[in-house]
Amino acid sequence: MEFLIRSGNCLREFSLVSQVLVREIRGSFLGFLSRSWEVVMGDMTSDKILKEFFIPDYILVPGSKVEHVPLPPCPVIVFINSKSGGQLGGELLVTYRTVLNKNQVFDLGEKAPDKVLHQLYVNLGTLKNSGDTFAAEIEKRLRIIVAGGDGTASWLLGVVCDLKLPQPPPIATVPLGTGNNLPFSFGWGKKNPGTDSPSVELFLNQVRTAKEMKIDSWHIIMRMRAPKEGSCDPIAPLELPHSLHAFHRVSQTDTLNMEGYHTFRGGFWNYFSLGMDAQVSYAFHSERKLNPDKFKNQLVNQSTYLKLGCTQGWFCASLFHPSSRNIAQLTKVRIMKKQGQWEDLSIPRSIRSIVCLNLPSFSGGLNPWGTPNGKKLRDRDLTPPYVDDGEIEIVGFRNAWHGLVLLSPNGHGTRLAQAKGVRFEFRKGAAEHTFMRVDGEPWKQPLPVDDDTVVVEISHFGQVSMLATPHCRSKSVHDPSSPVSGCQDEEEETAEESMEDSEERRKFGAADTFKFPDEFDIAHLS
Repeated sequence: MEFLIRSGNCLREFSLVSQVLVREIRGSFLGFLSRSWEVVMGDMTSDKILKEFFIPDYILVPGSKVEHVPLPPCPVIVFINSKSGGQLGGELLVTYRTVLNKNQVFDLGEKAPDKVLHQLYVNLGTLKNSGDTFAAEIEKRLRIIVAGGDGTASWLLGVVCDLKLPQPPPIATVPLGTGNNLPFSFGWGKKNPGTDSPSVELFLNQVRTAKEMKIDSWHIIMRMRAPKEGSCDPIAPLELPHSLHAFHRVSQTDTLNMEGYHTFRGGFWNYFSLGMDAQVSYAFHSERKLNPDKFKNQLVNQSTYLKLGCTQGWFCASLFHPSSRNIAQLTKVRIMKKQGQWEDLSIPRSIRSIVCLNLPSFSGGLNPWGTPNGKKLRDRDLTPPYVDDGEIEIVGFRNAWHGLVLLSPNGHGTRLAQAKGVRFEFRKGAAEHTFMRVDGEPWKQPLPVDDDTVVVEISHFGQVSMLATPHCRSKSVHDPSSPVSGCQDEEEETAEESMEDSEERRKFGAADTFKFPDEFDIAHLS
């Protein structure tokens, strides 16, 4: 009897163990099937992305074996500043190299974009000349993606502008900086993106459907008298943004190089600013250079920026900011309303910051110009702020409280003028220096101490193509409900303008000049 009872217990225990094992085996098997399905689906998704955006090696690497692959509808070249966005830049680099050909994704800390694009287009030209129709279509359809801050995006725009490519590719910007004004202006957002595969796939599909939109390029030239003794360079090279310091001094044979002066050149696409806002930006960039580990989060960066605005006295400018540094006391401002005709611009004495704005985004998405009503447009001879009309908007601010007005629906700064050119002339005054900023890159500018003069002149210089989403904030003069599809022809220059500016414009750009010095750390670039 006891034997039967023990046997029954054993059978029950065996049955329970068997049921548990069956459940575990079944769960493991289903889990295996699920993971296998995810892998298969993941491969299918990656394969789909490769087909739509993939560029074969023989196009990218000269001398590679010709590959016969389907023609991608949207081939892309990707440039990523791996030092931007804290760890996000590096993570994004890994993801893009996973879903695309790794040879079409470049780390800007390792390869300069001018060398990459120069080699690519030389190879494309060689293949086209040999009758390769695939290469011709790649060149026709090519789009560029740049991931980084506004400074990084401007660097790429300068490169494309200067290379004078036969079919310049339009550019999409991934917001990896602190302000992200360029991406925000064209509908790409201002928050740092996700770095996983689904986020990258979503962005690539937006690039594929985005419309091309022309925007104005602006040339900036800065001229100062050479010091009578001491260092030959009036400013330490790394104190200037890459768009200026990379030009060094213009050659002595340059017809625009005045005797006894040093000349720097550059370009911008979003804004040039002067005064207290640039001072706060300079403090932020200086702090970031000293303590890069503390600036790996966009929200932390923005809060630090606000804190520096307080400590620099931007919110209490009347107490902490001497009137001698107000714009009217610092510089004489002249504008060009009609070609070749300069006139003085009256600046209110309370203005402590001035912004020359090309796009409707400044300081993280704010629009300093706003939208003037019809009466103001007529009475003050203003036009709507288009990004391709050959005119730049000039706005002034008294302090940070004045800037906070931009947060209201119809808020704007003090609209000073719209012009085809702007000139700042600095002479001996009470201040030893001021602060300037170009597309998010600030510097500390020494001012004359005797009879010297520092001149900063801004003039229109052609156009480049951007990629815009349906959420684009920028407006085109050709289509106020932009973004627009296709490319509009640039305005033709008059013979007089062409002769006058040919030497200057030949020097503008990036291919041979937007190169960082060997000692430059790309982590310093936004």
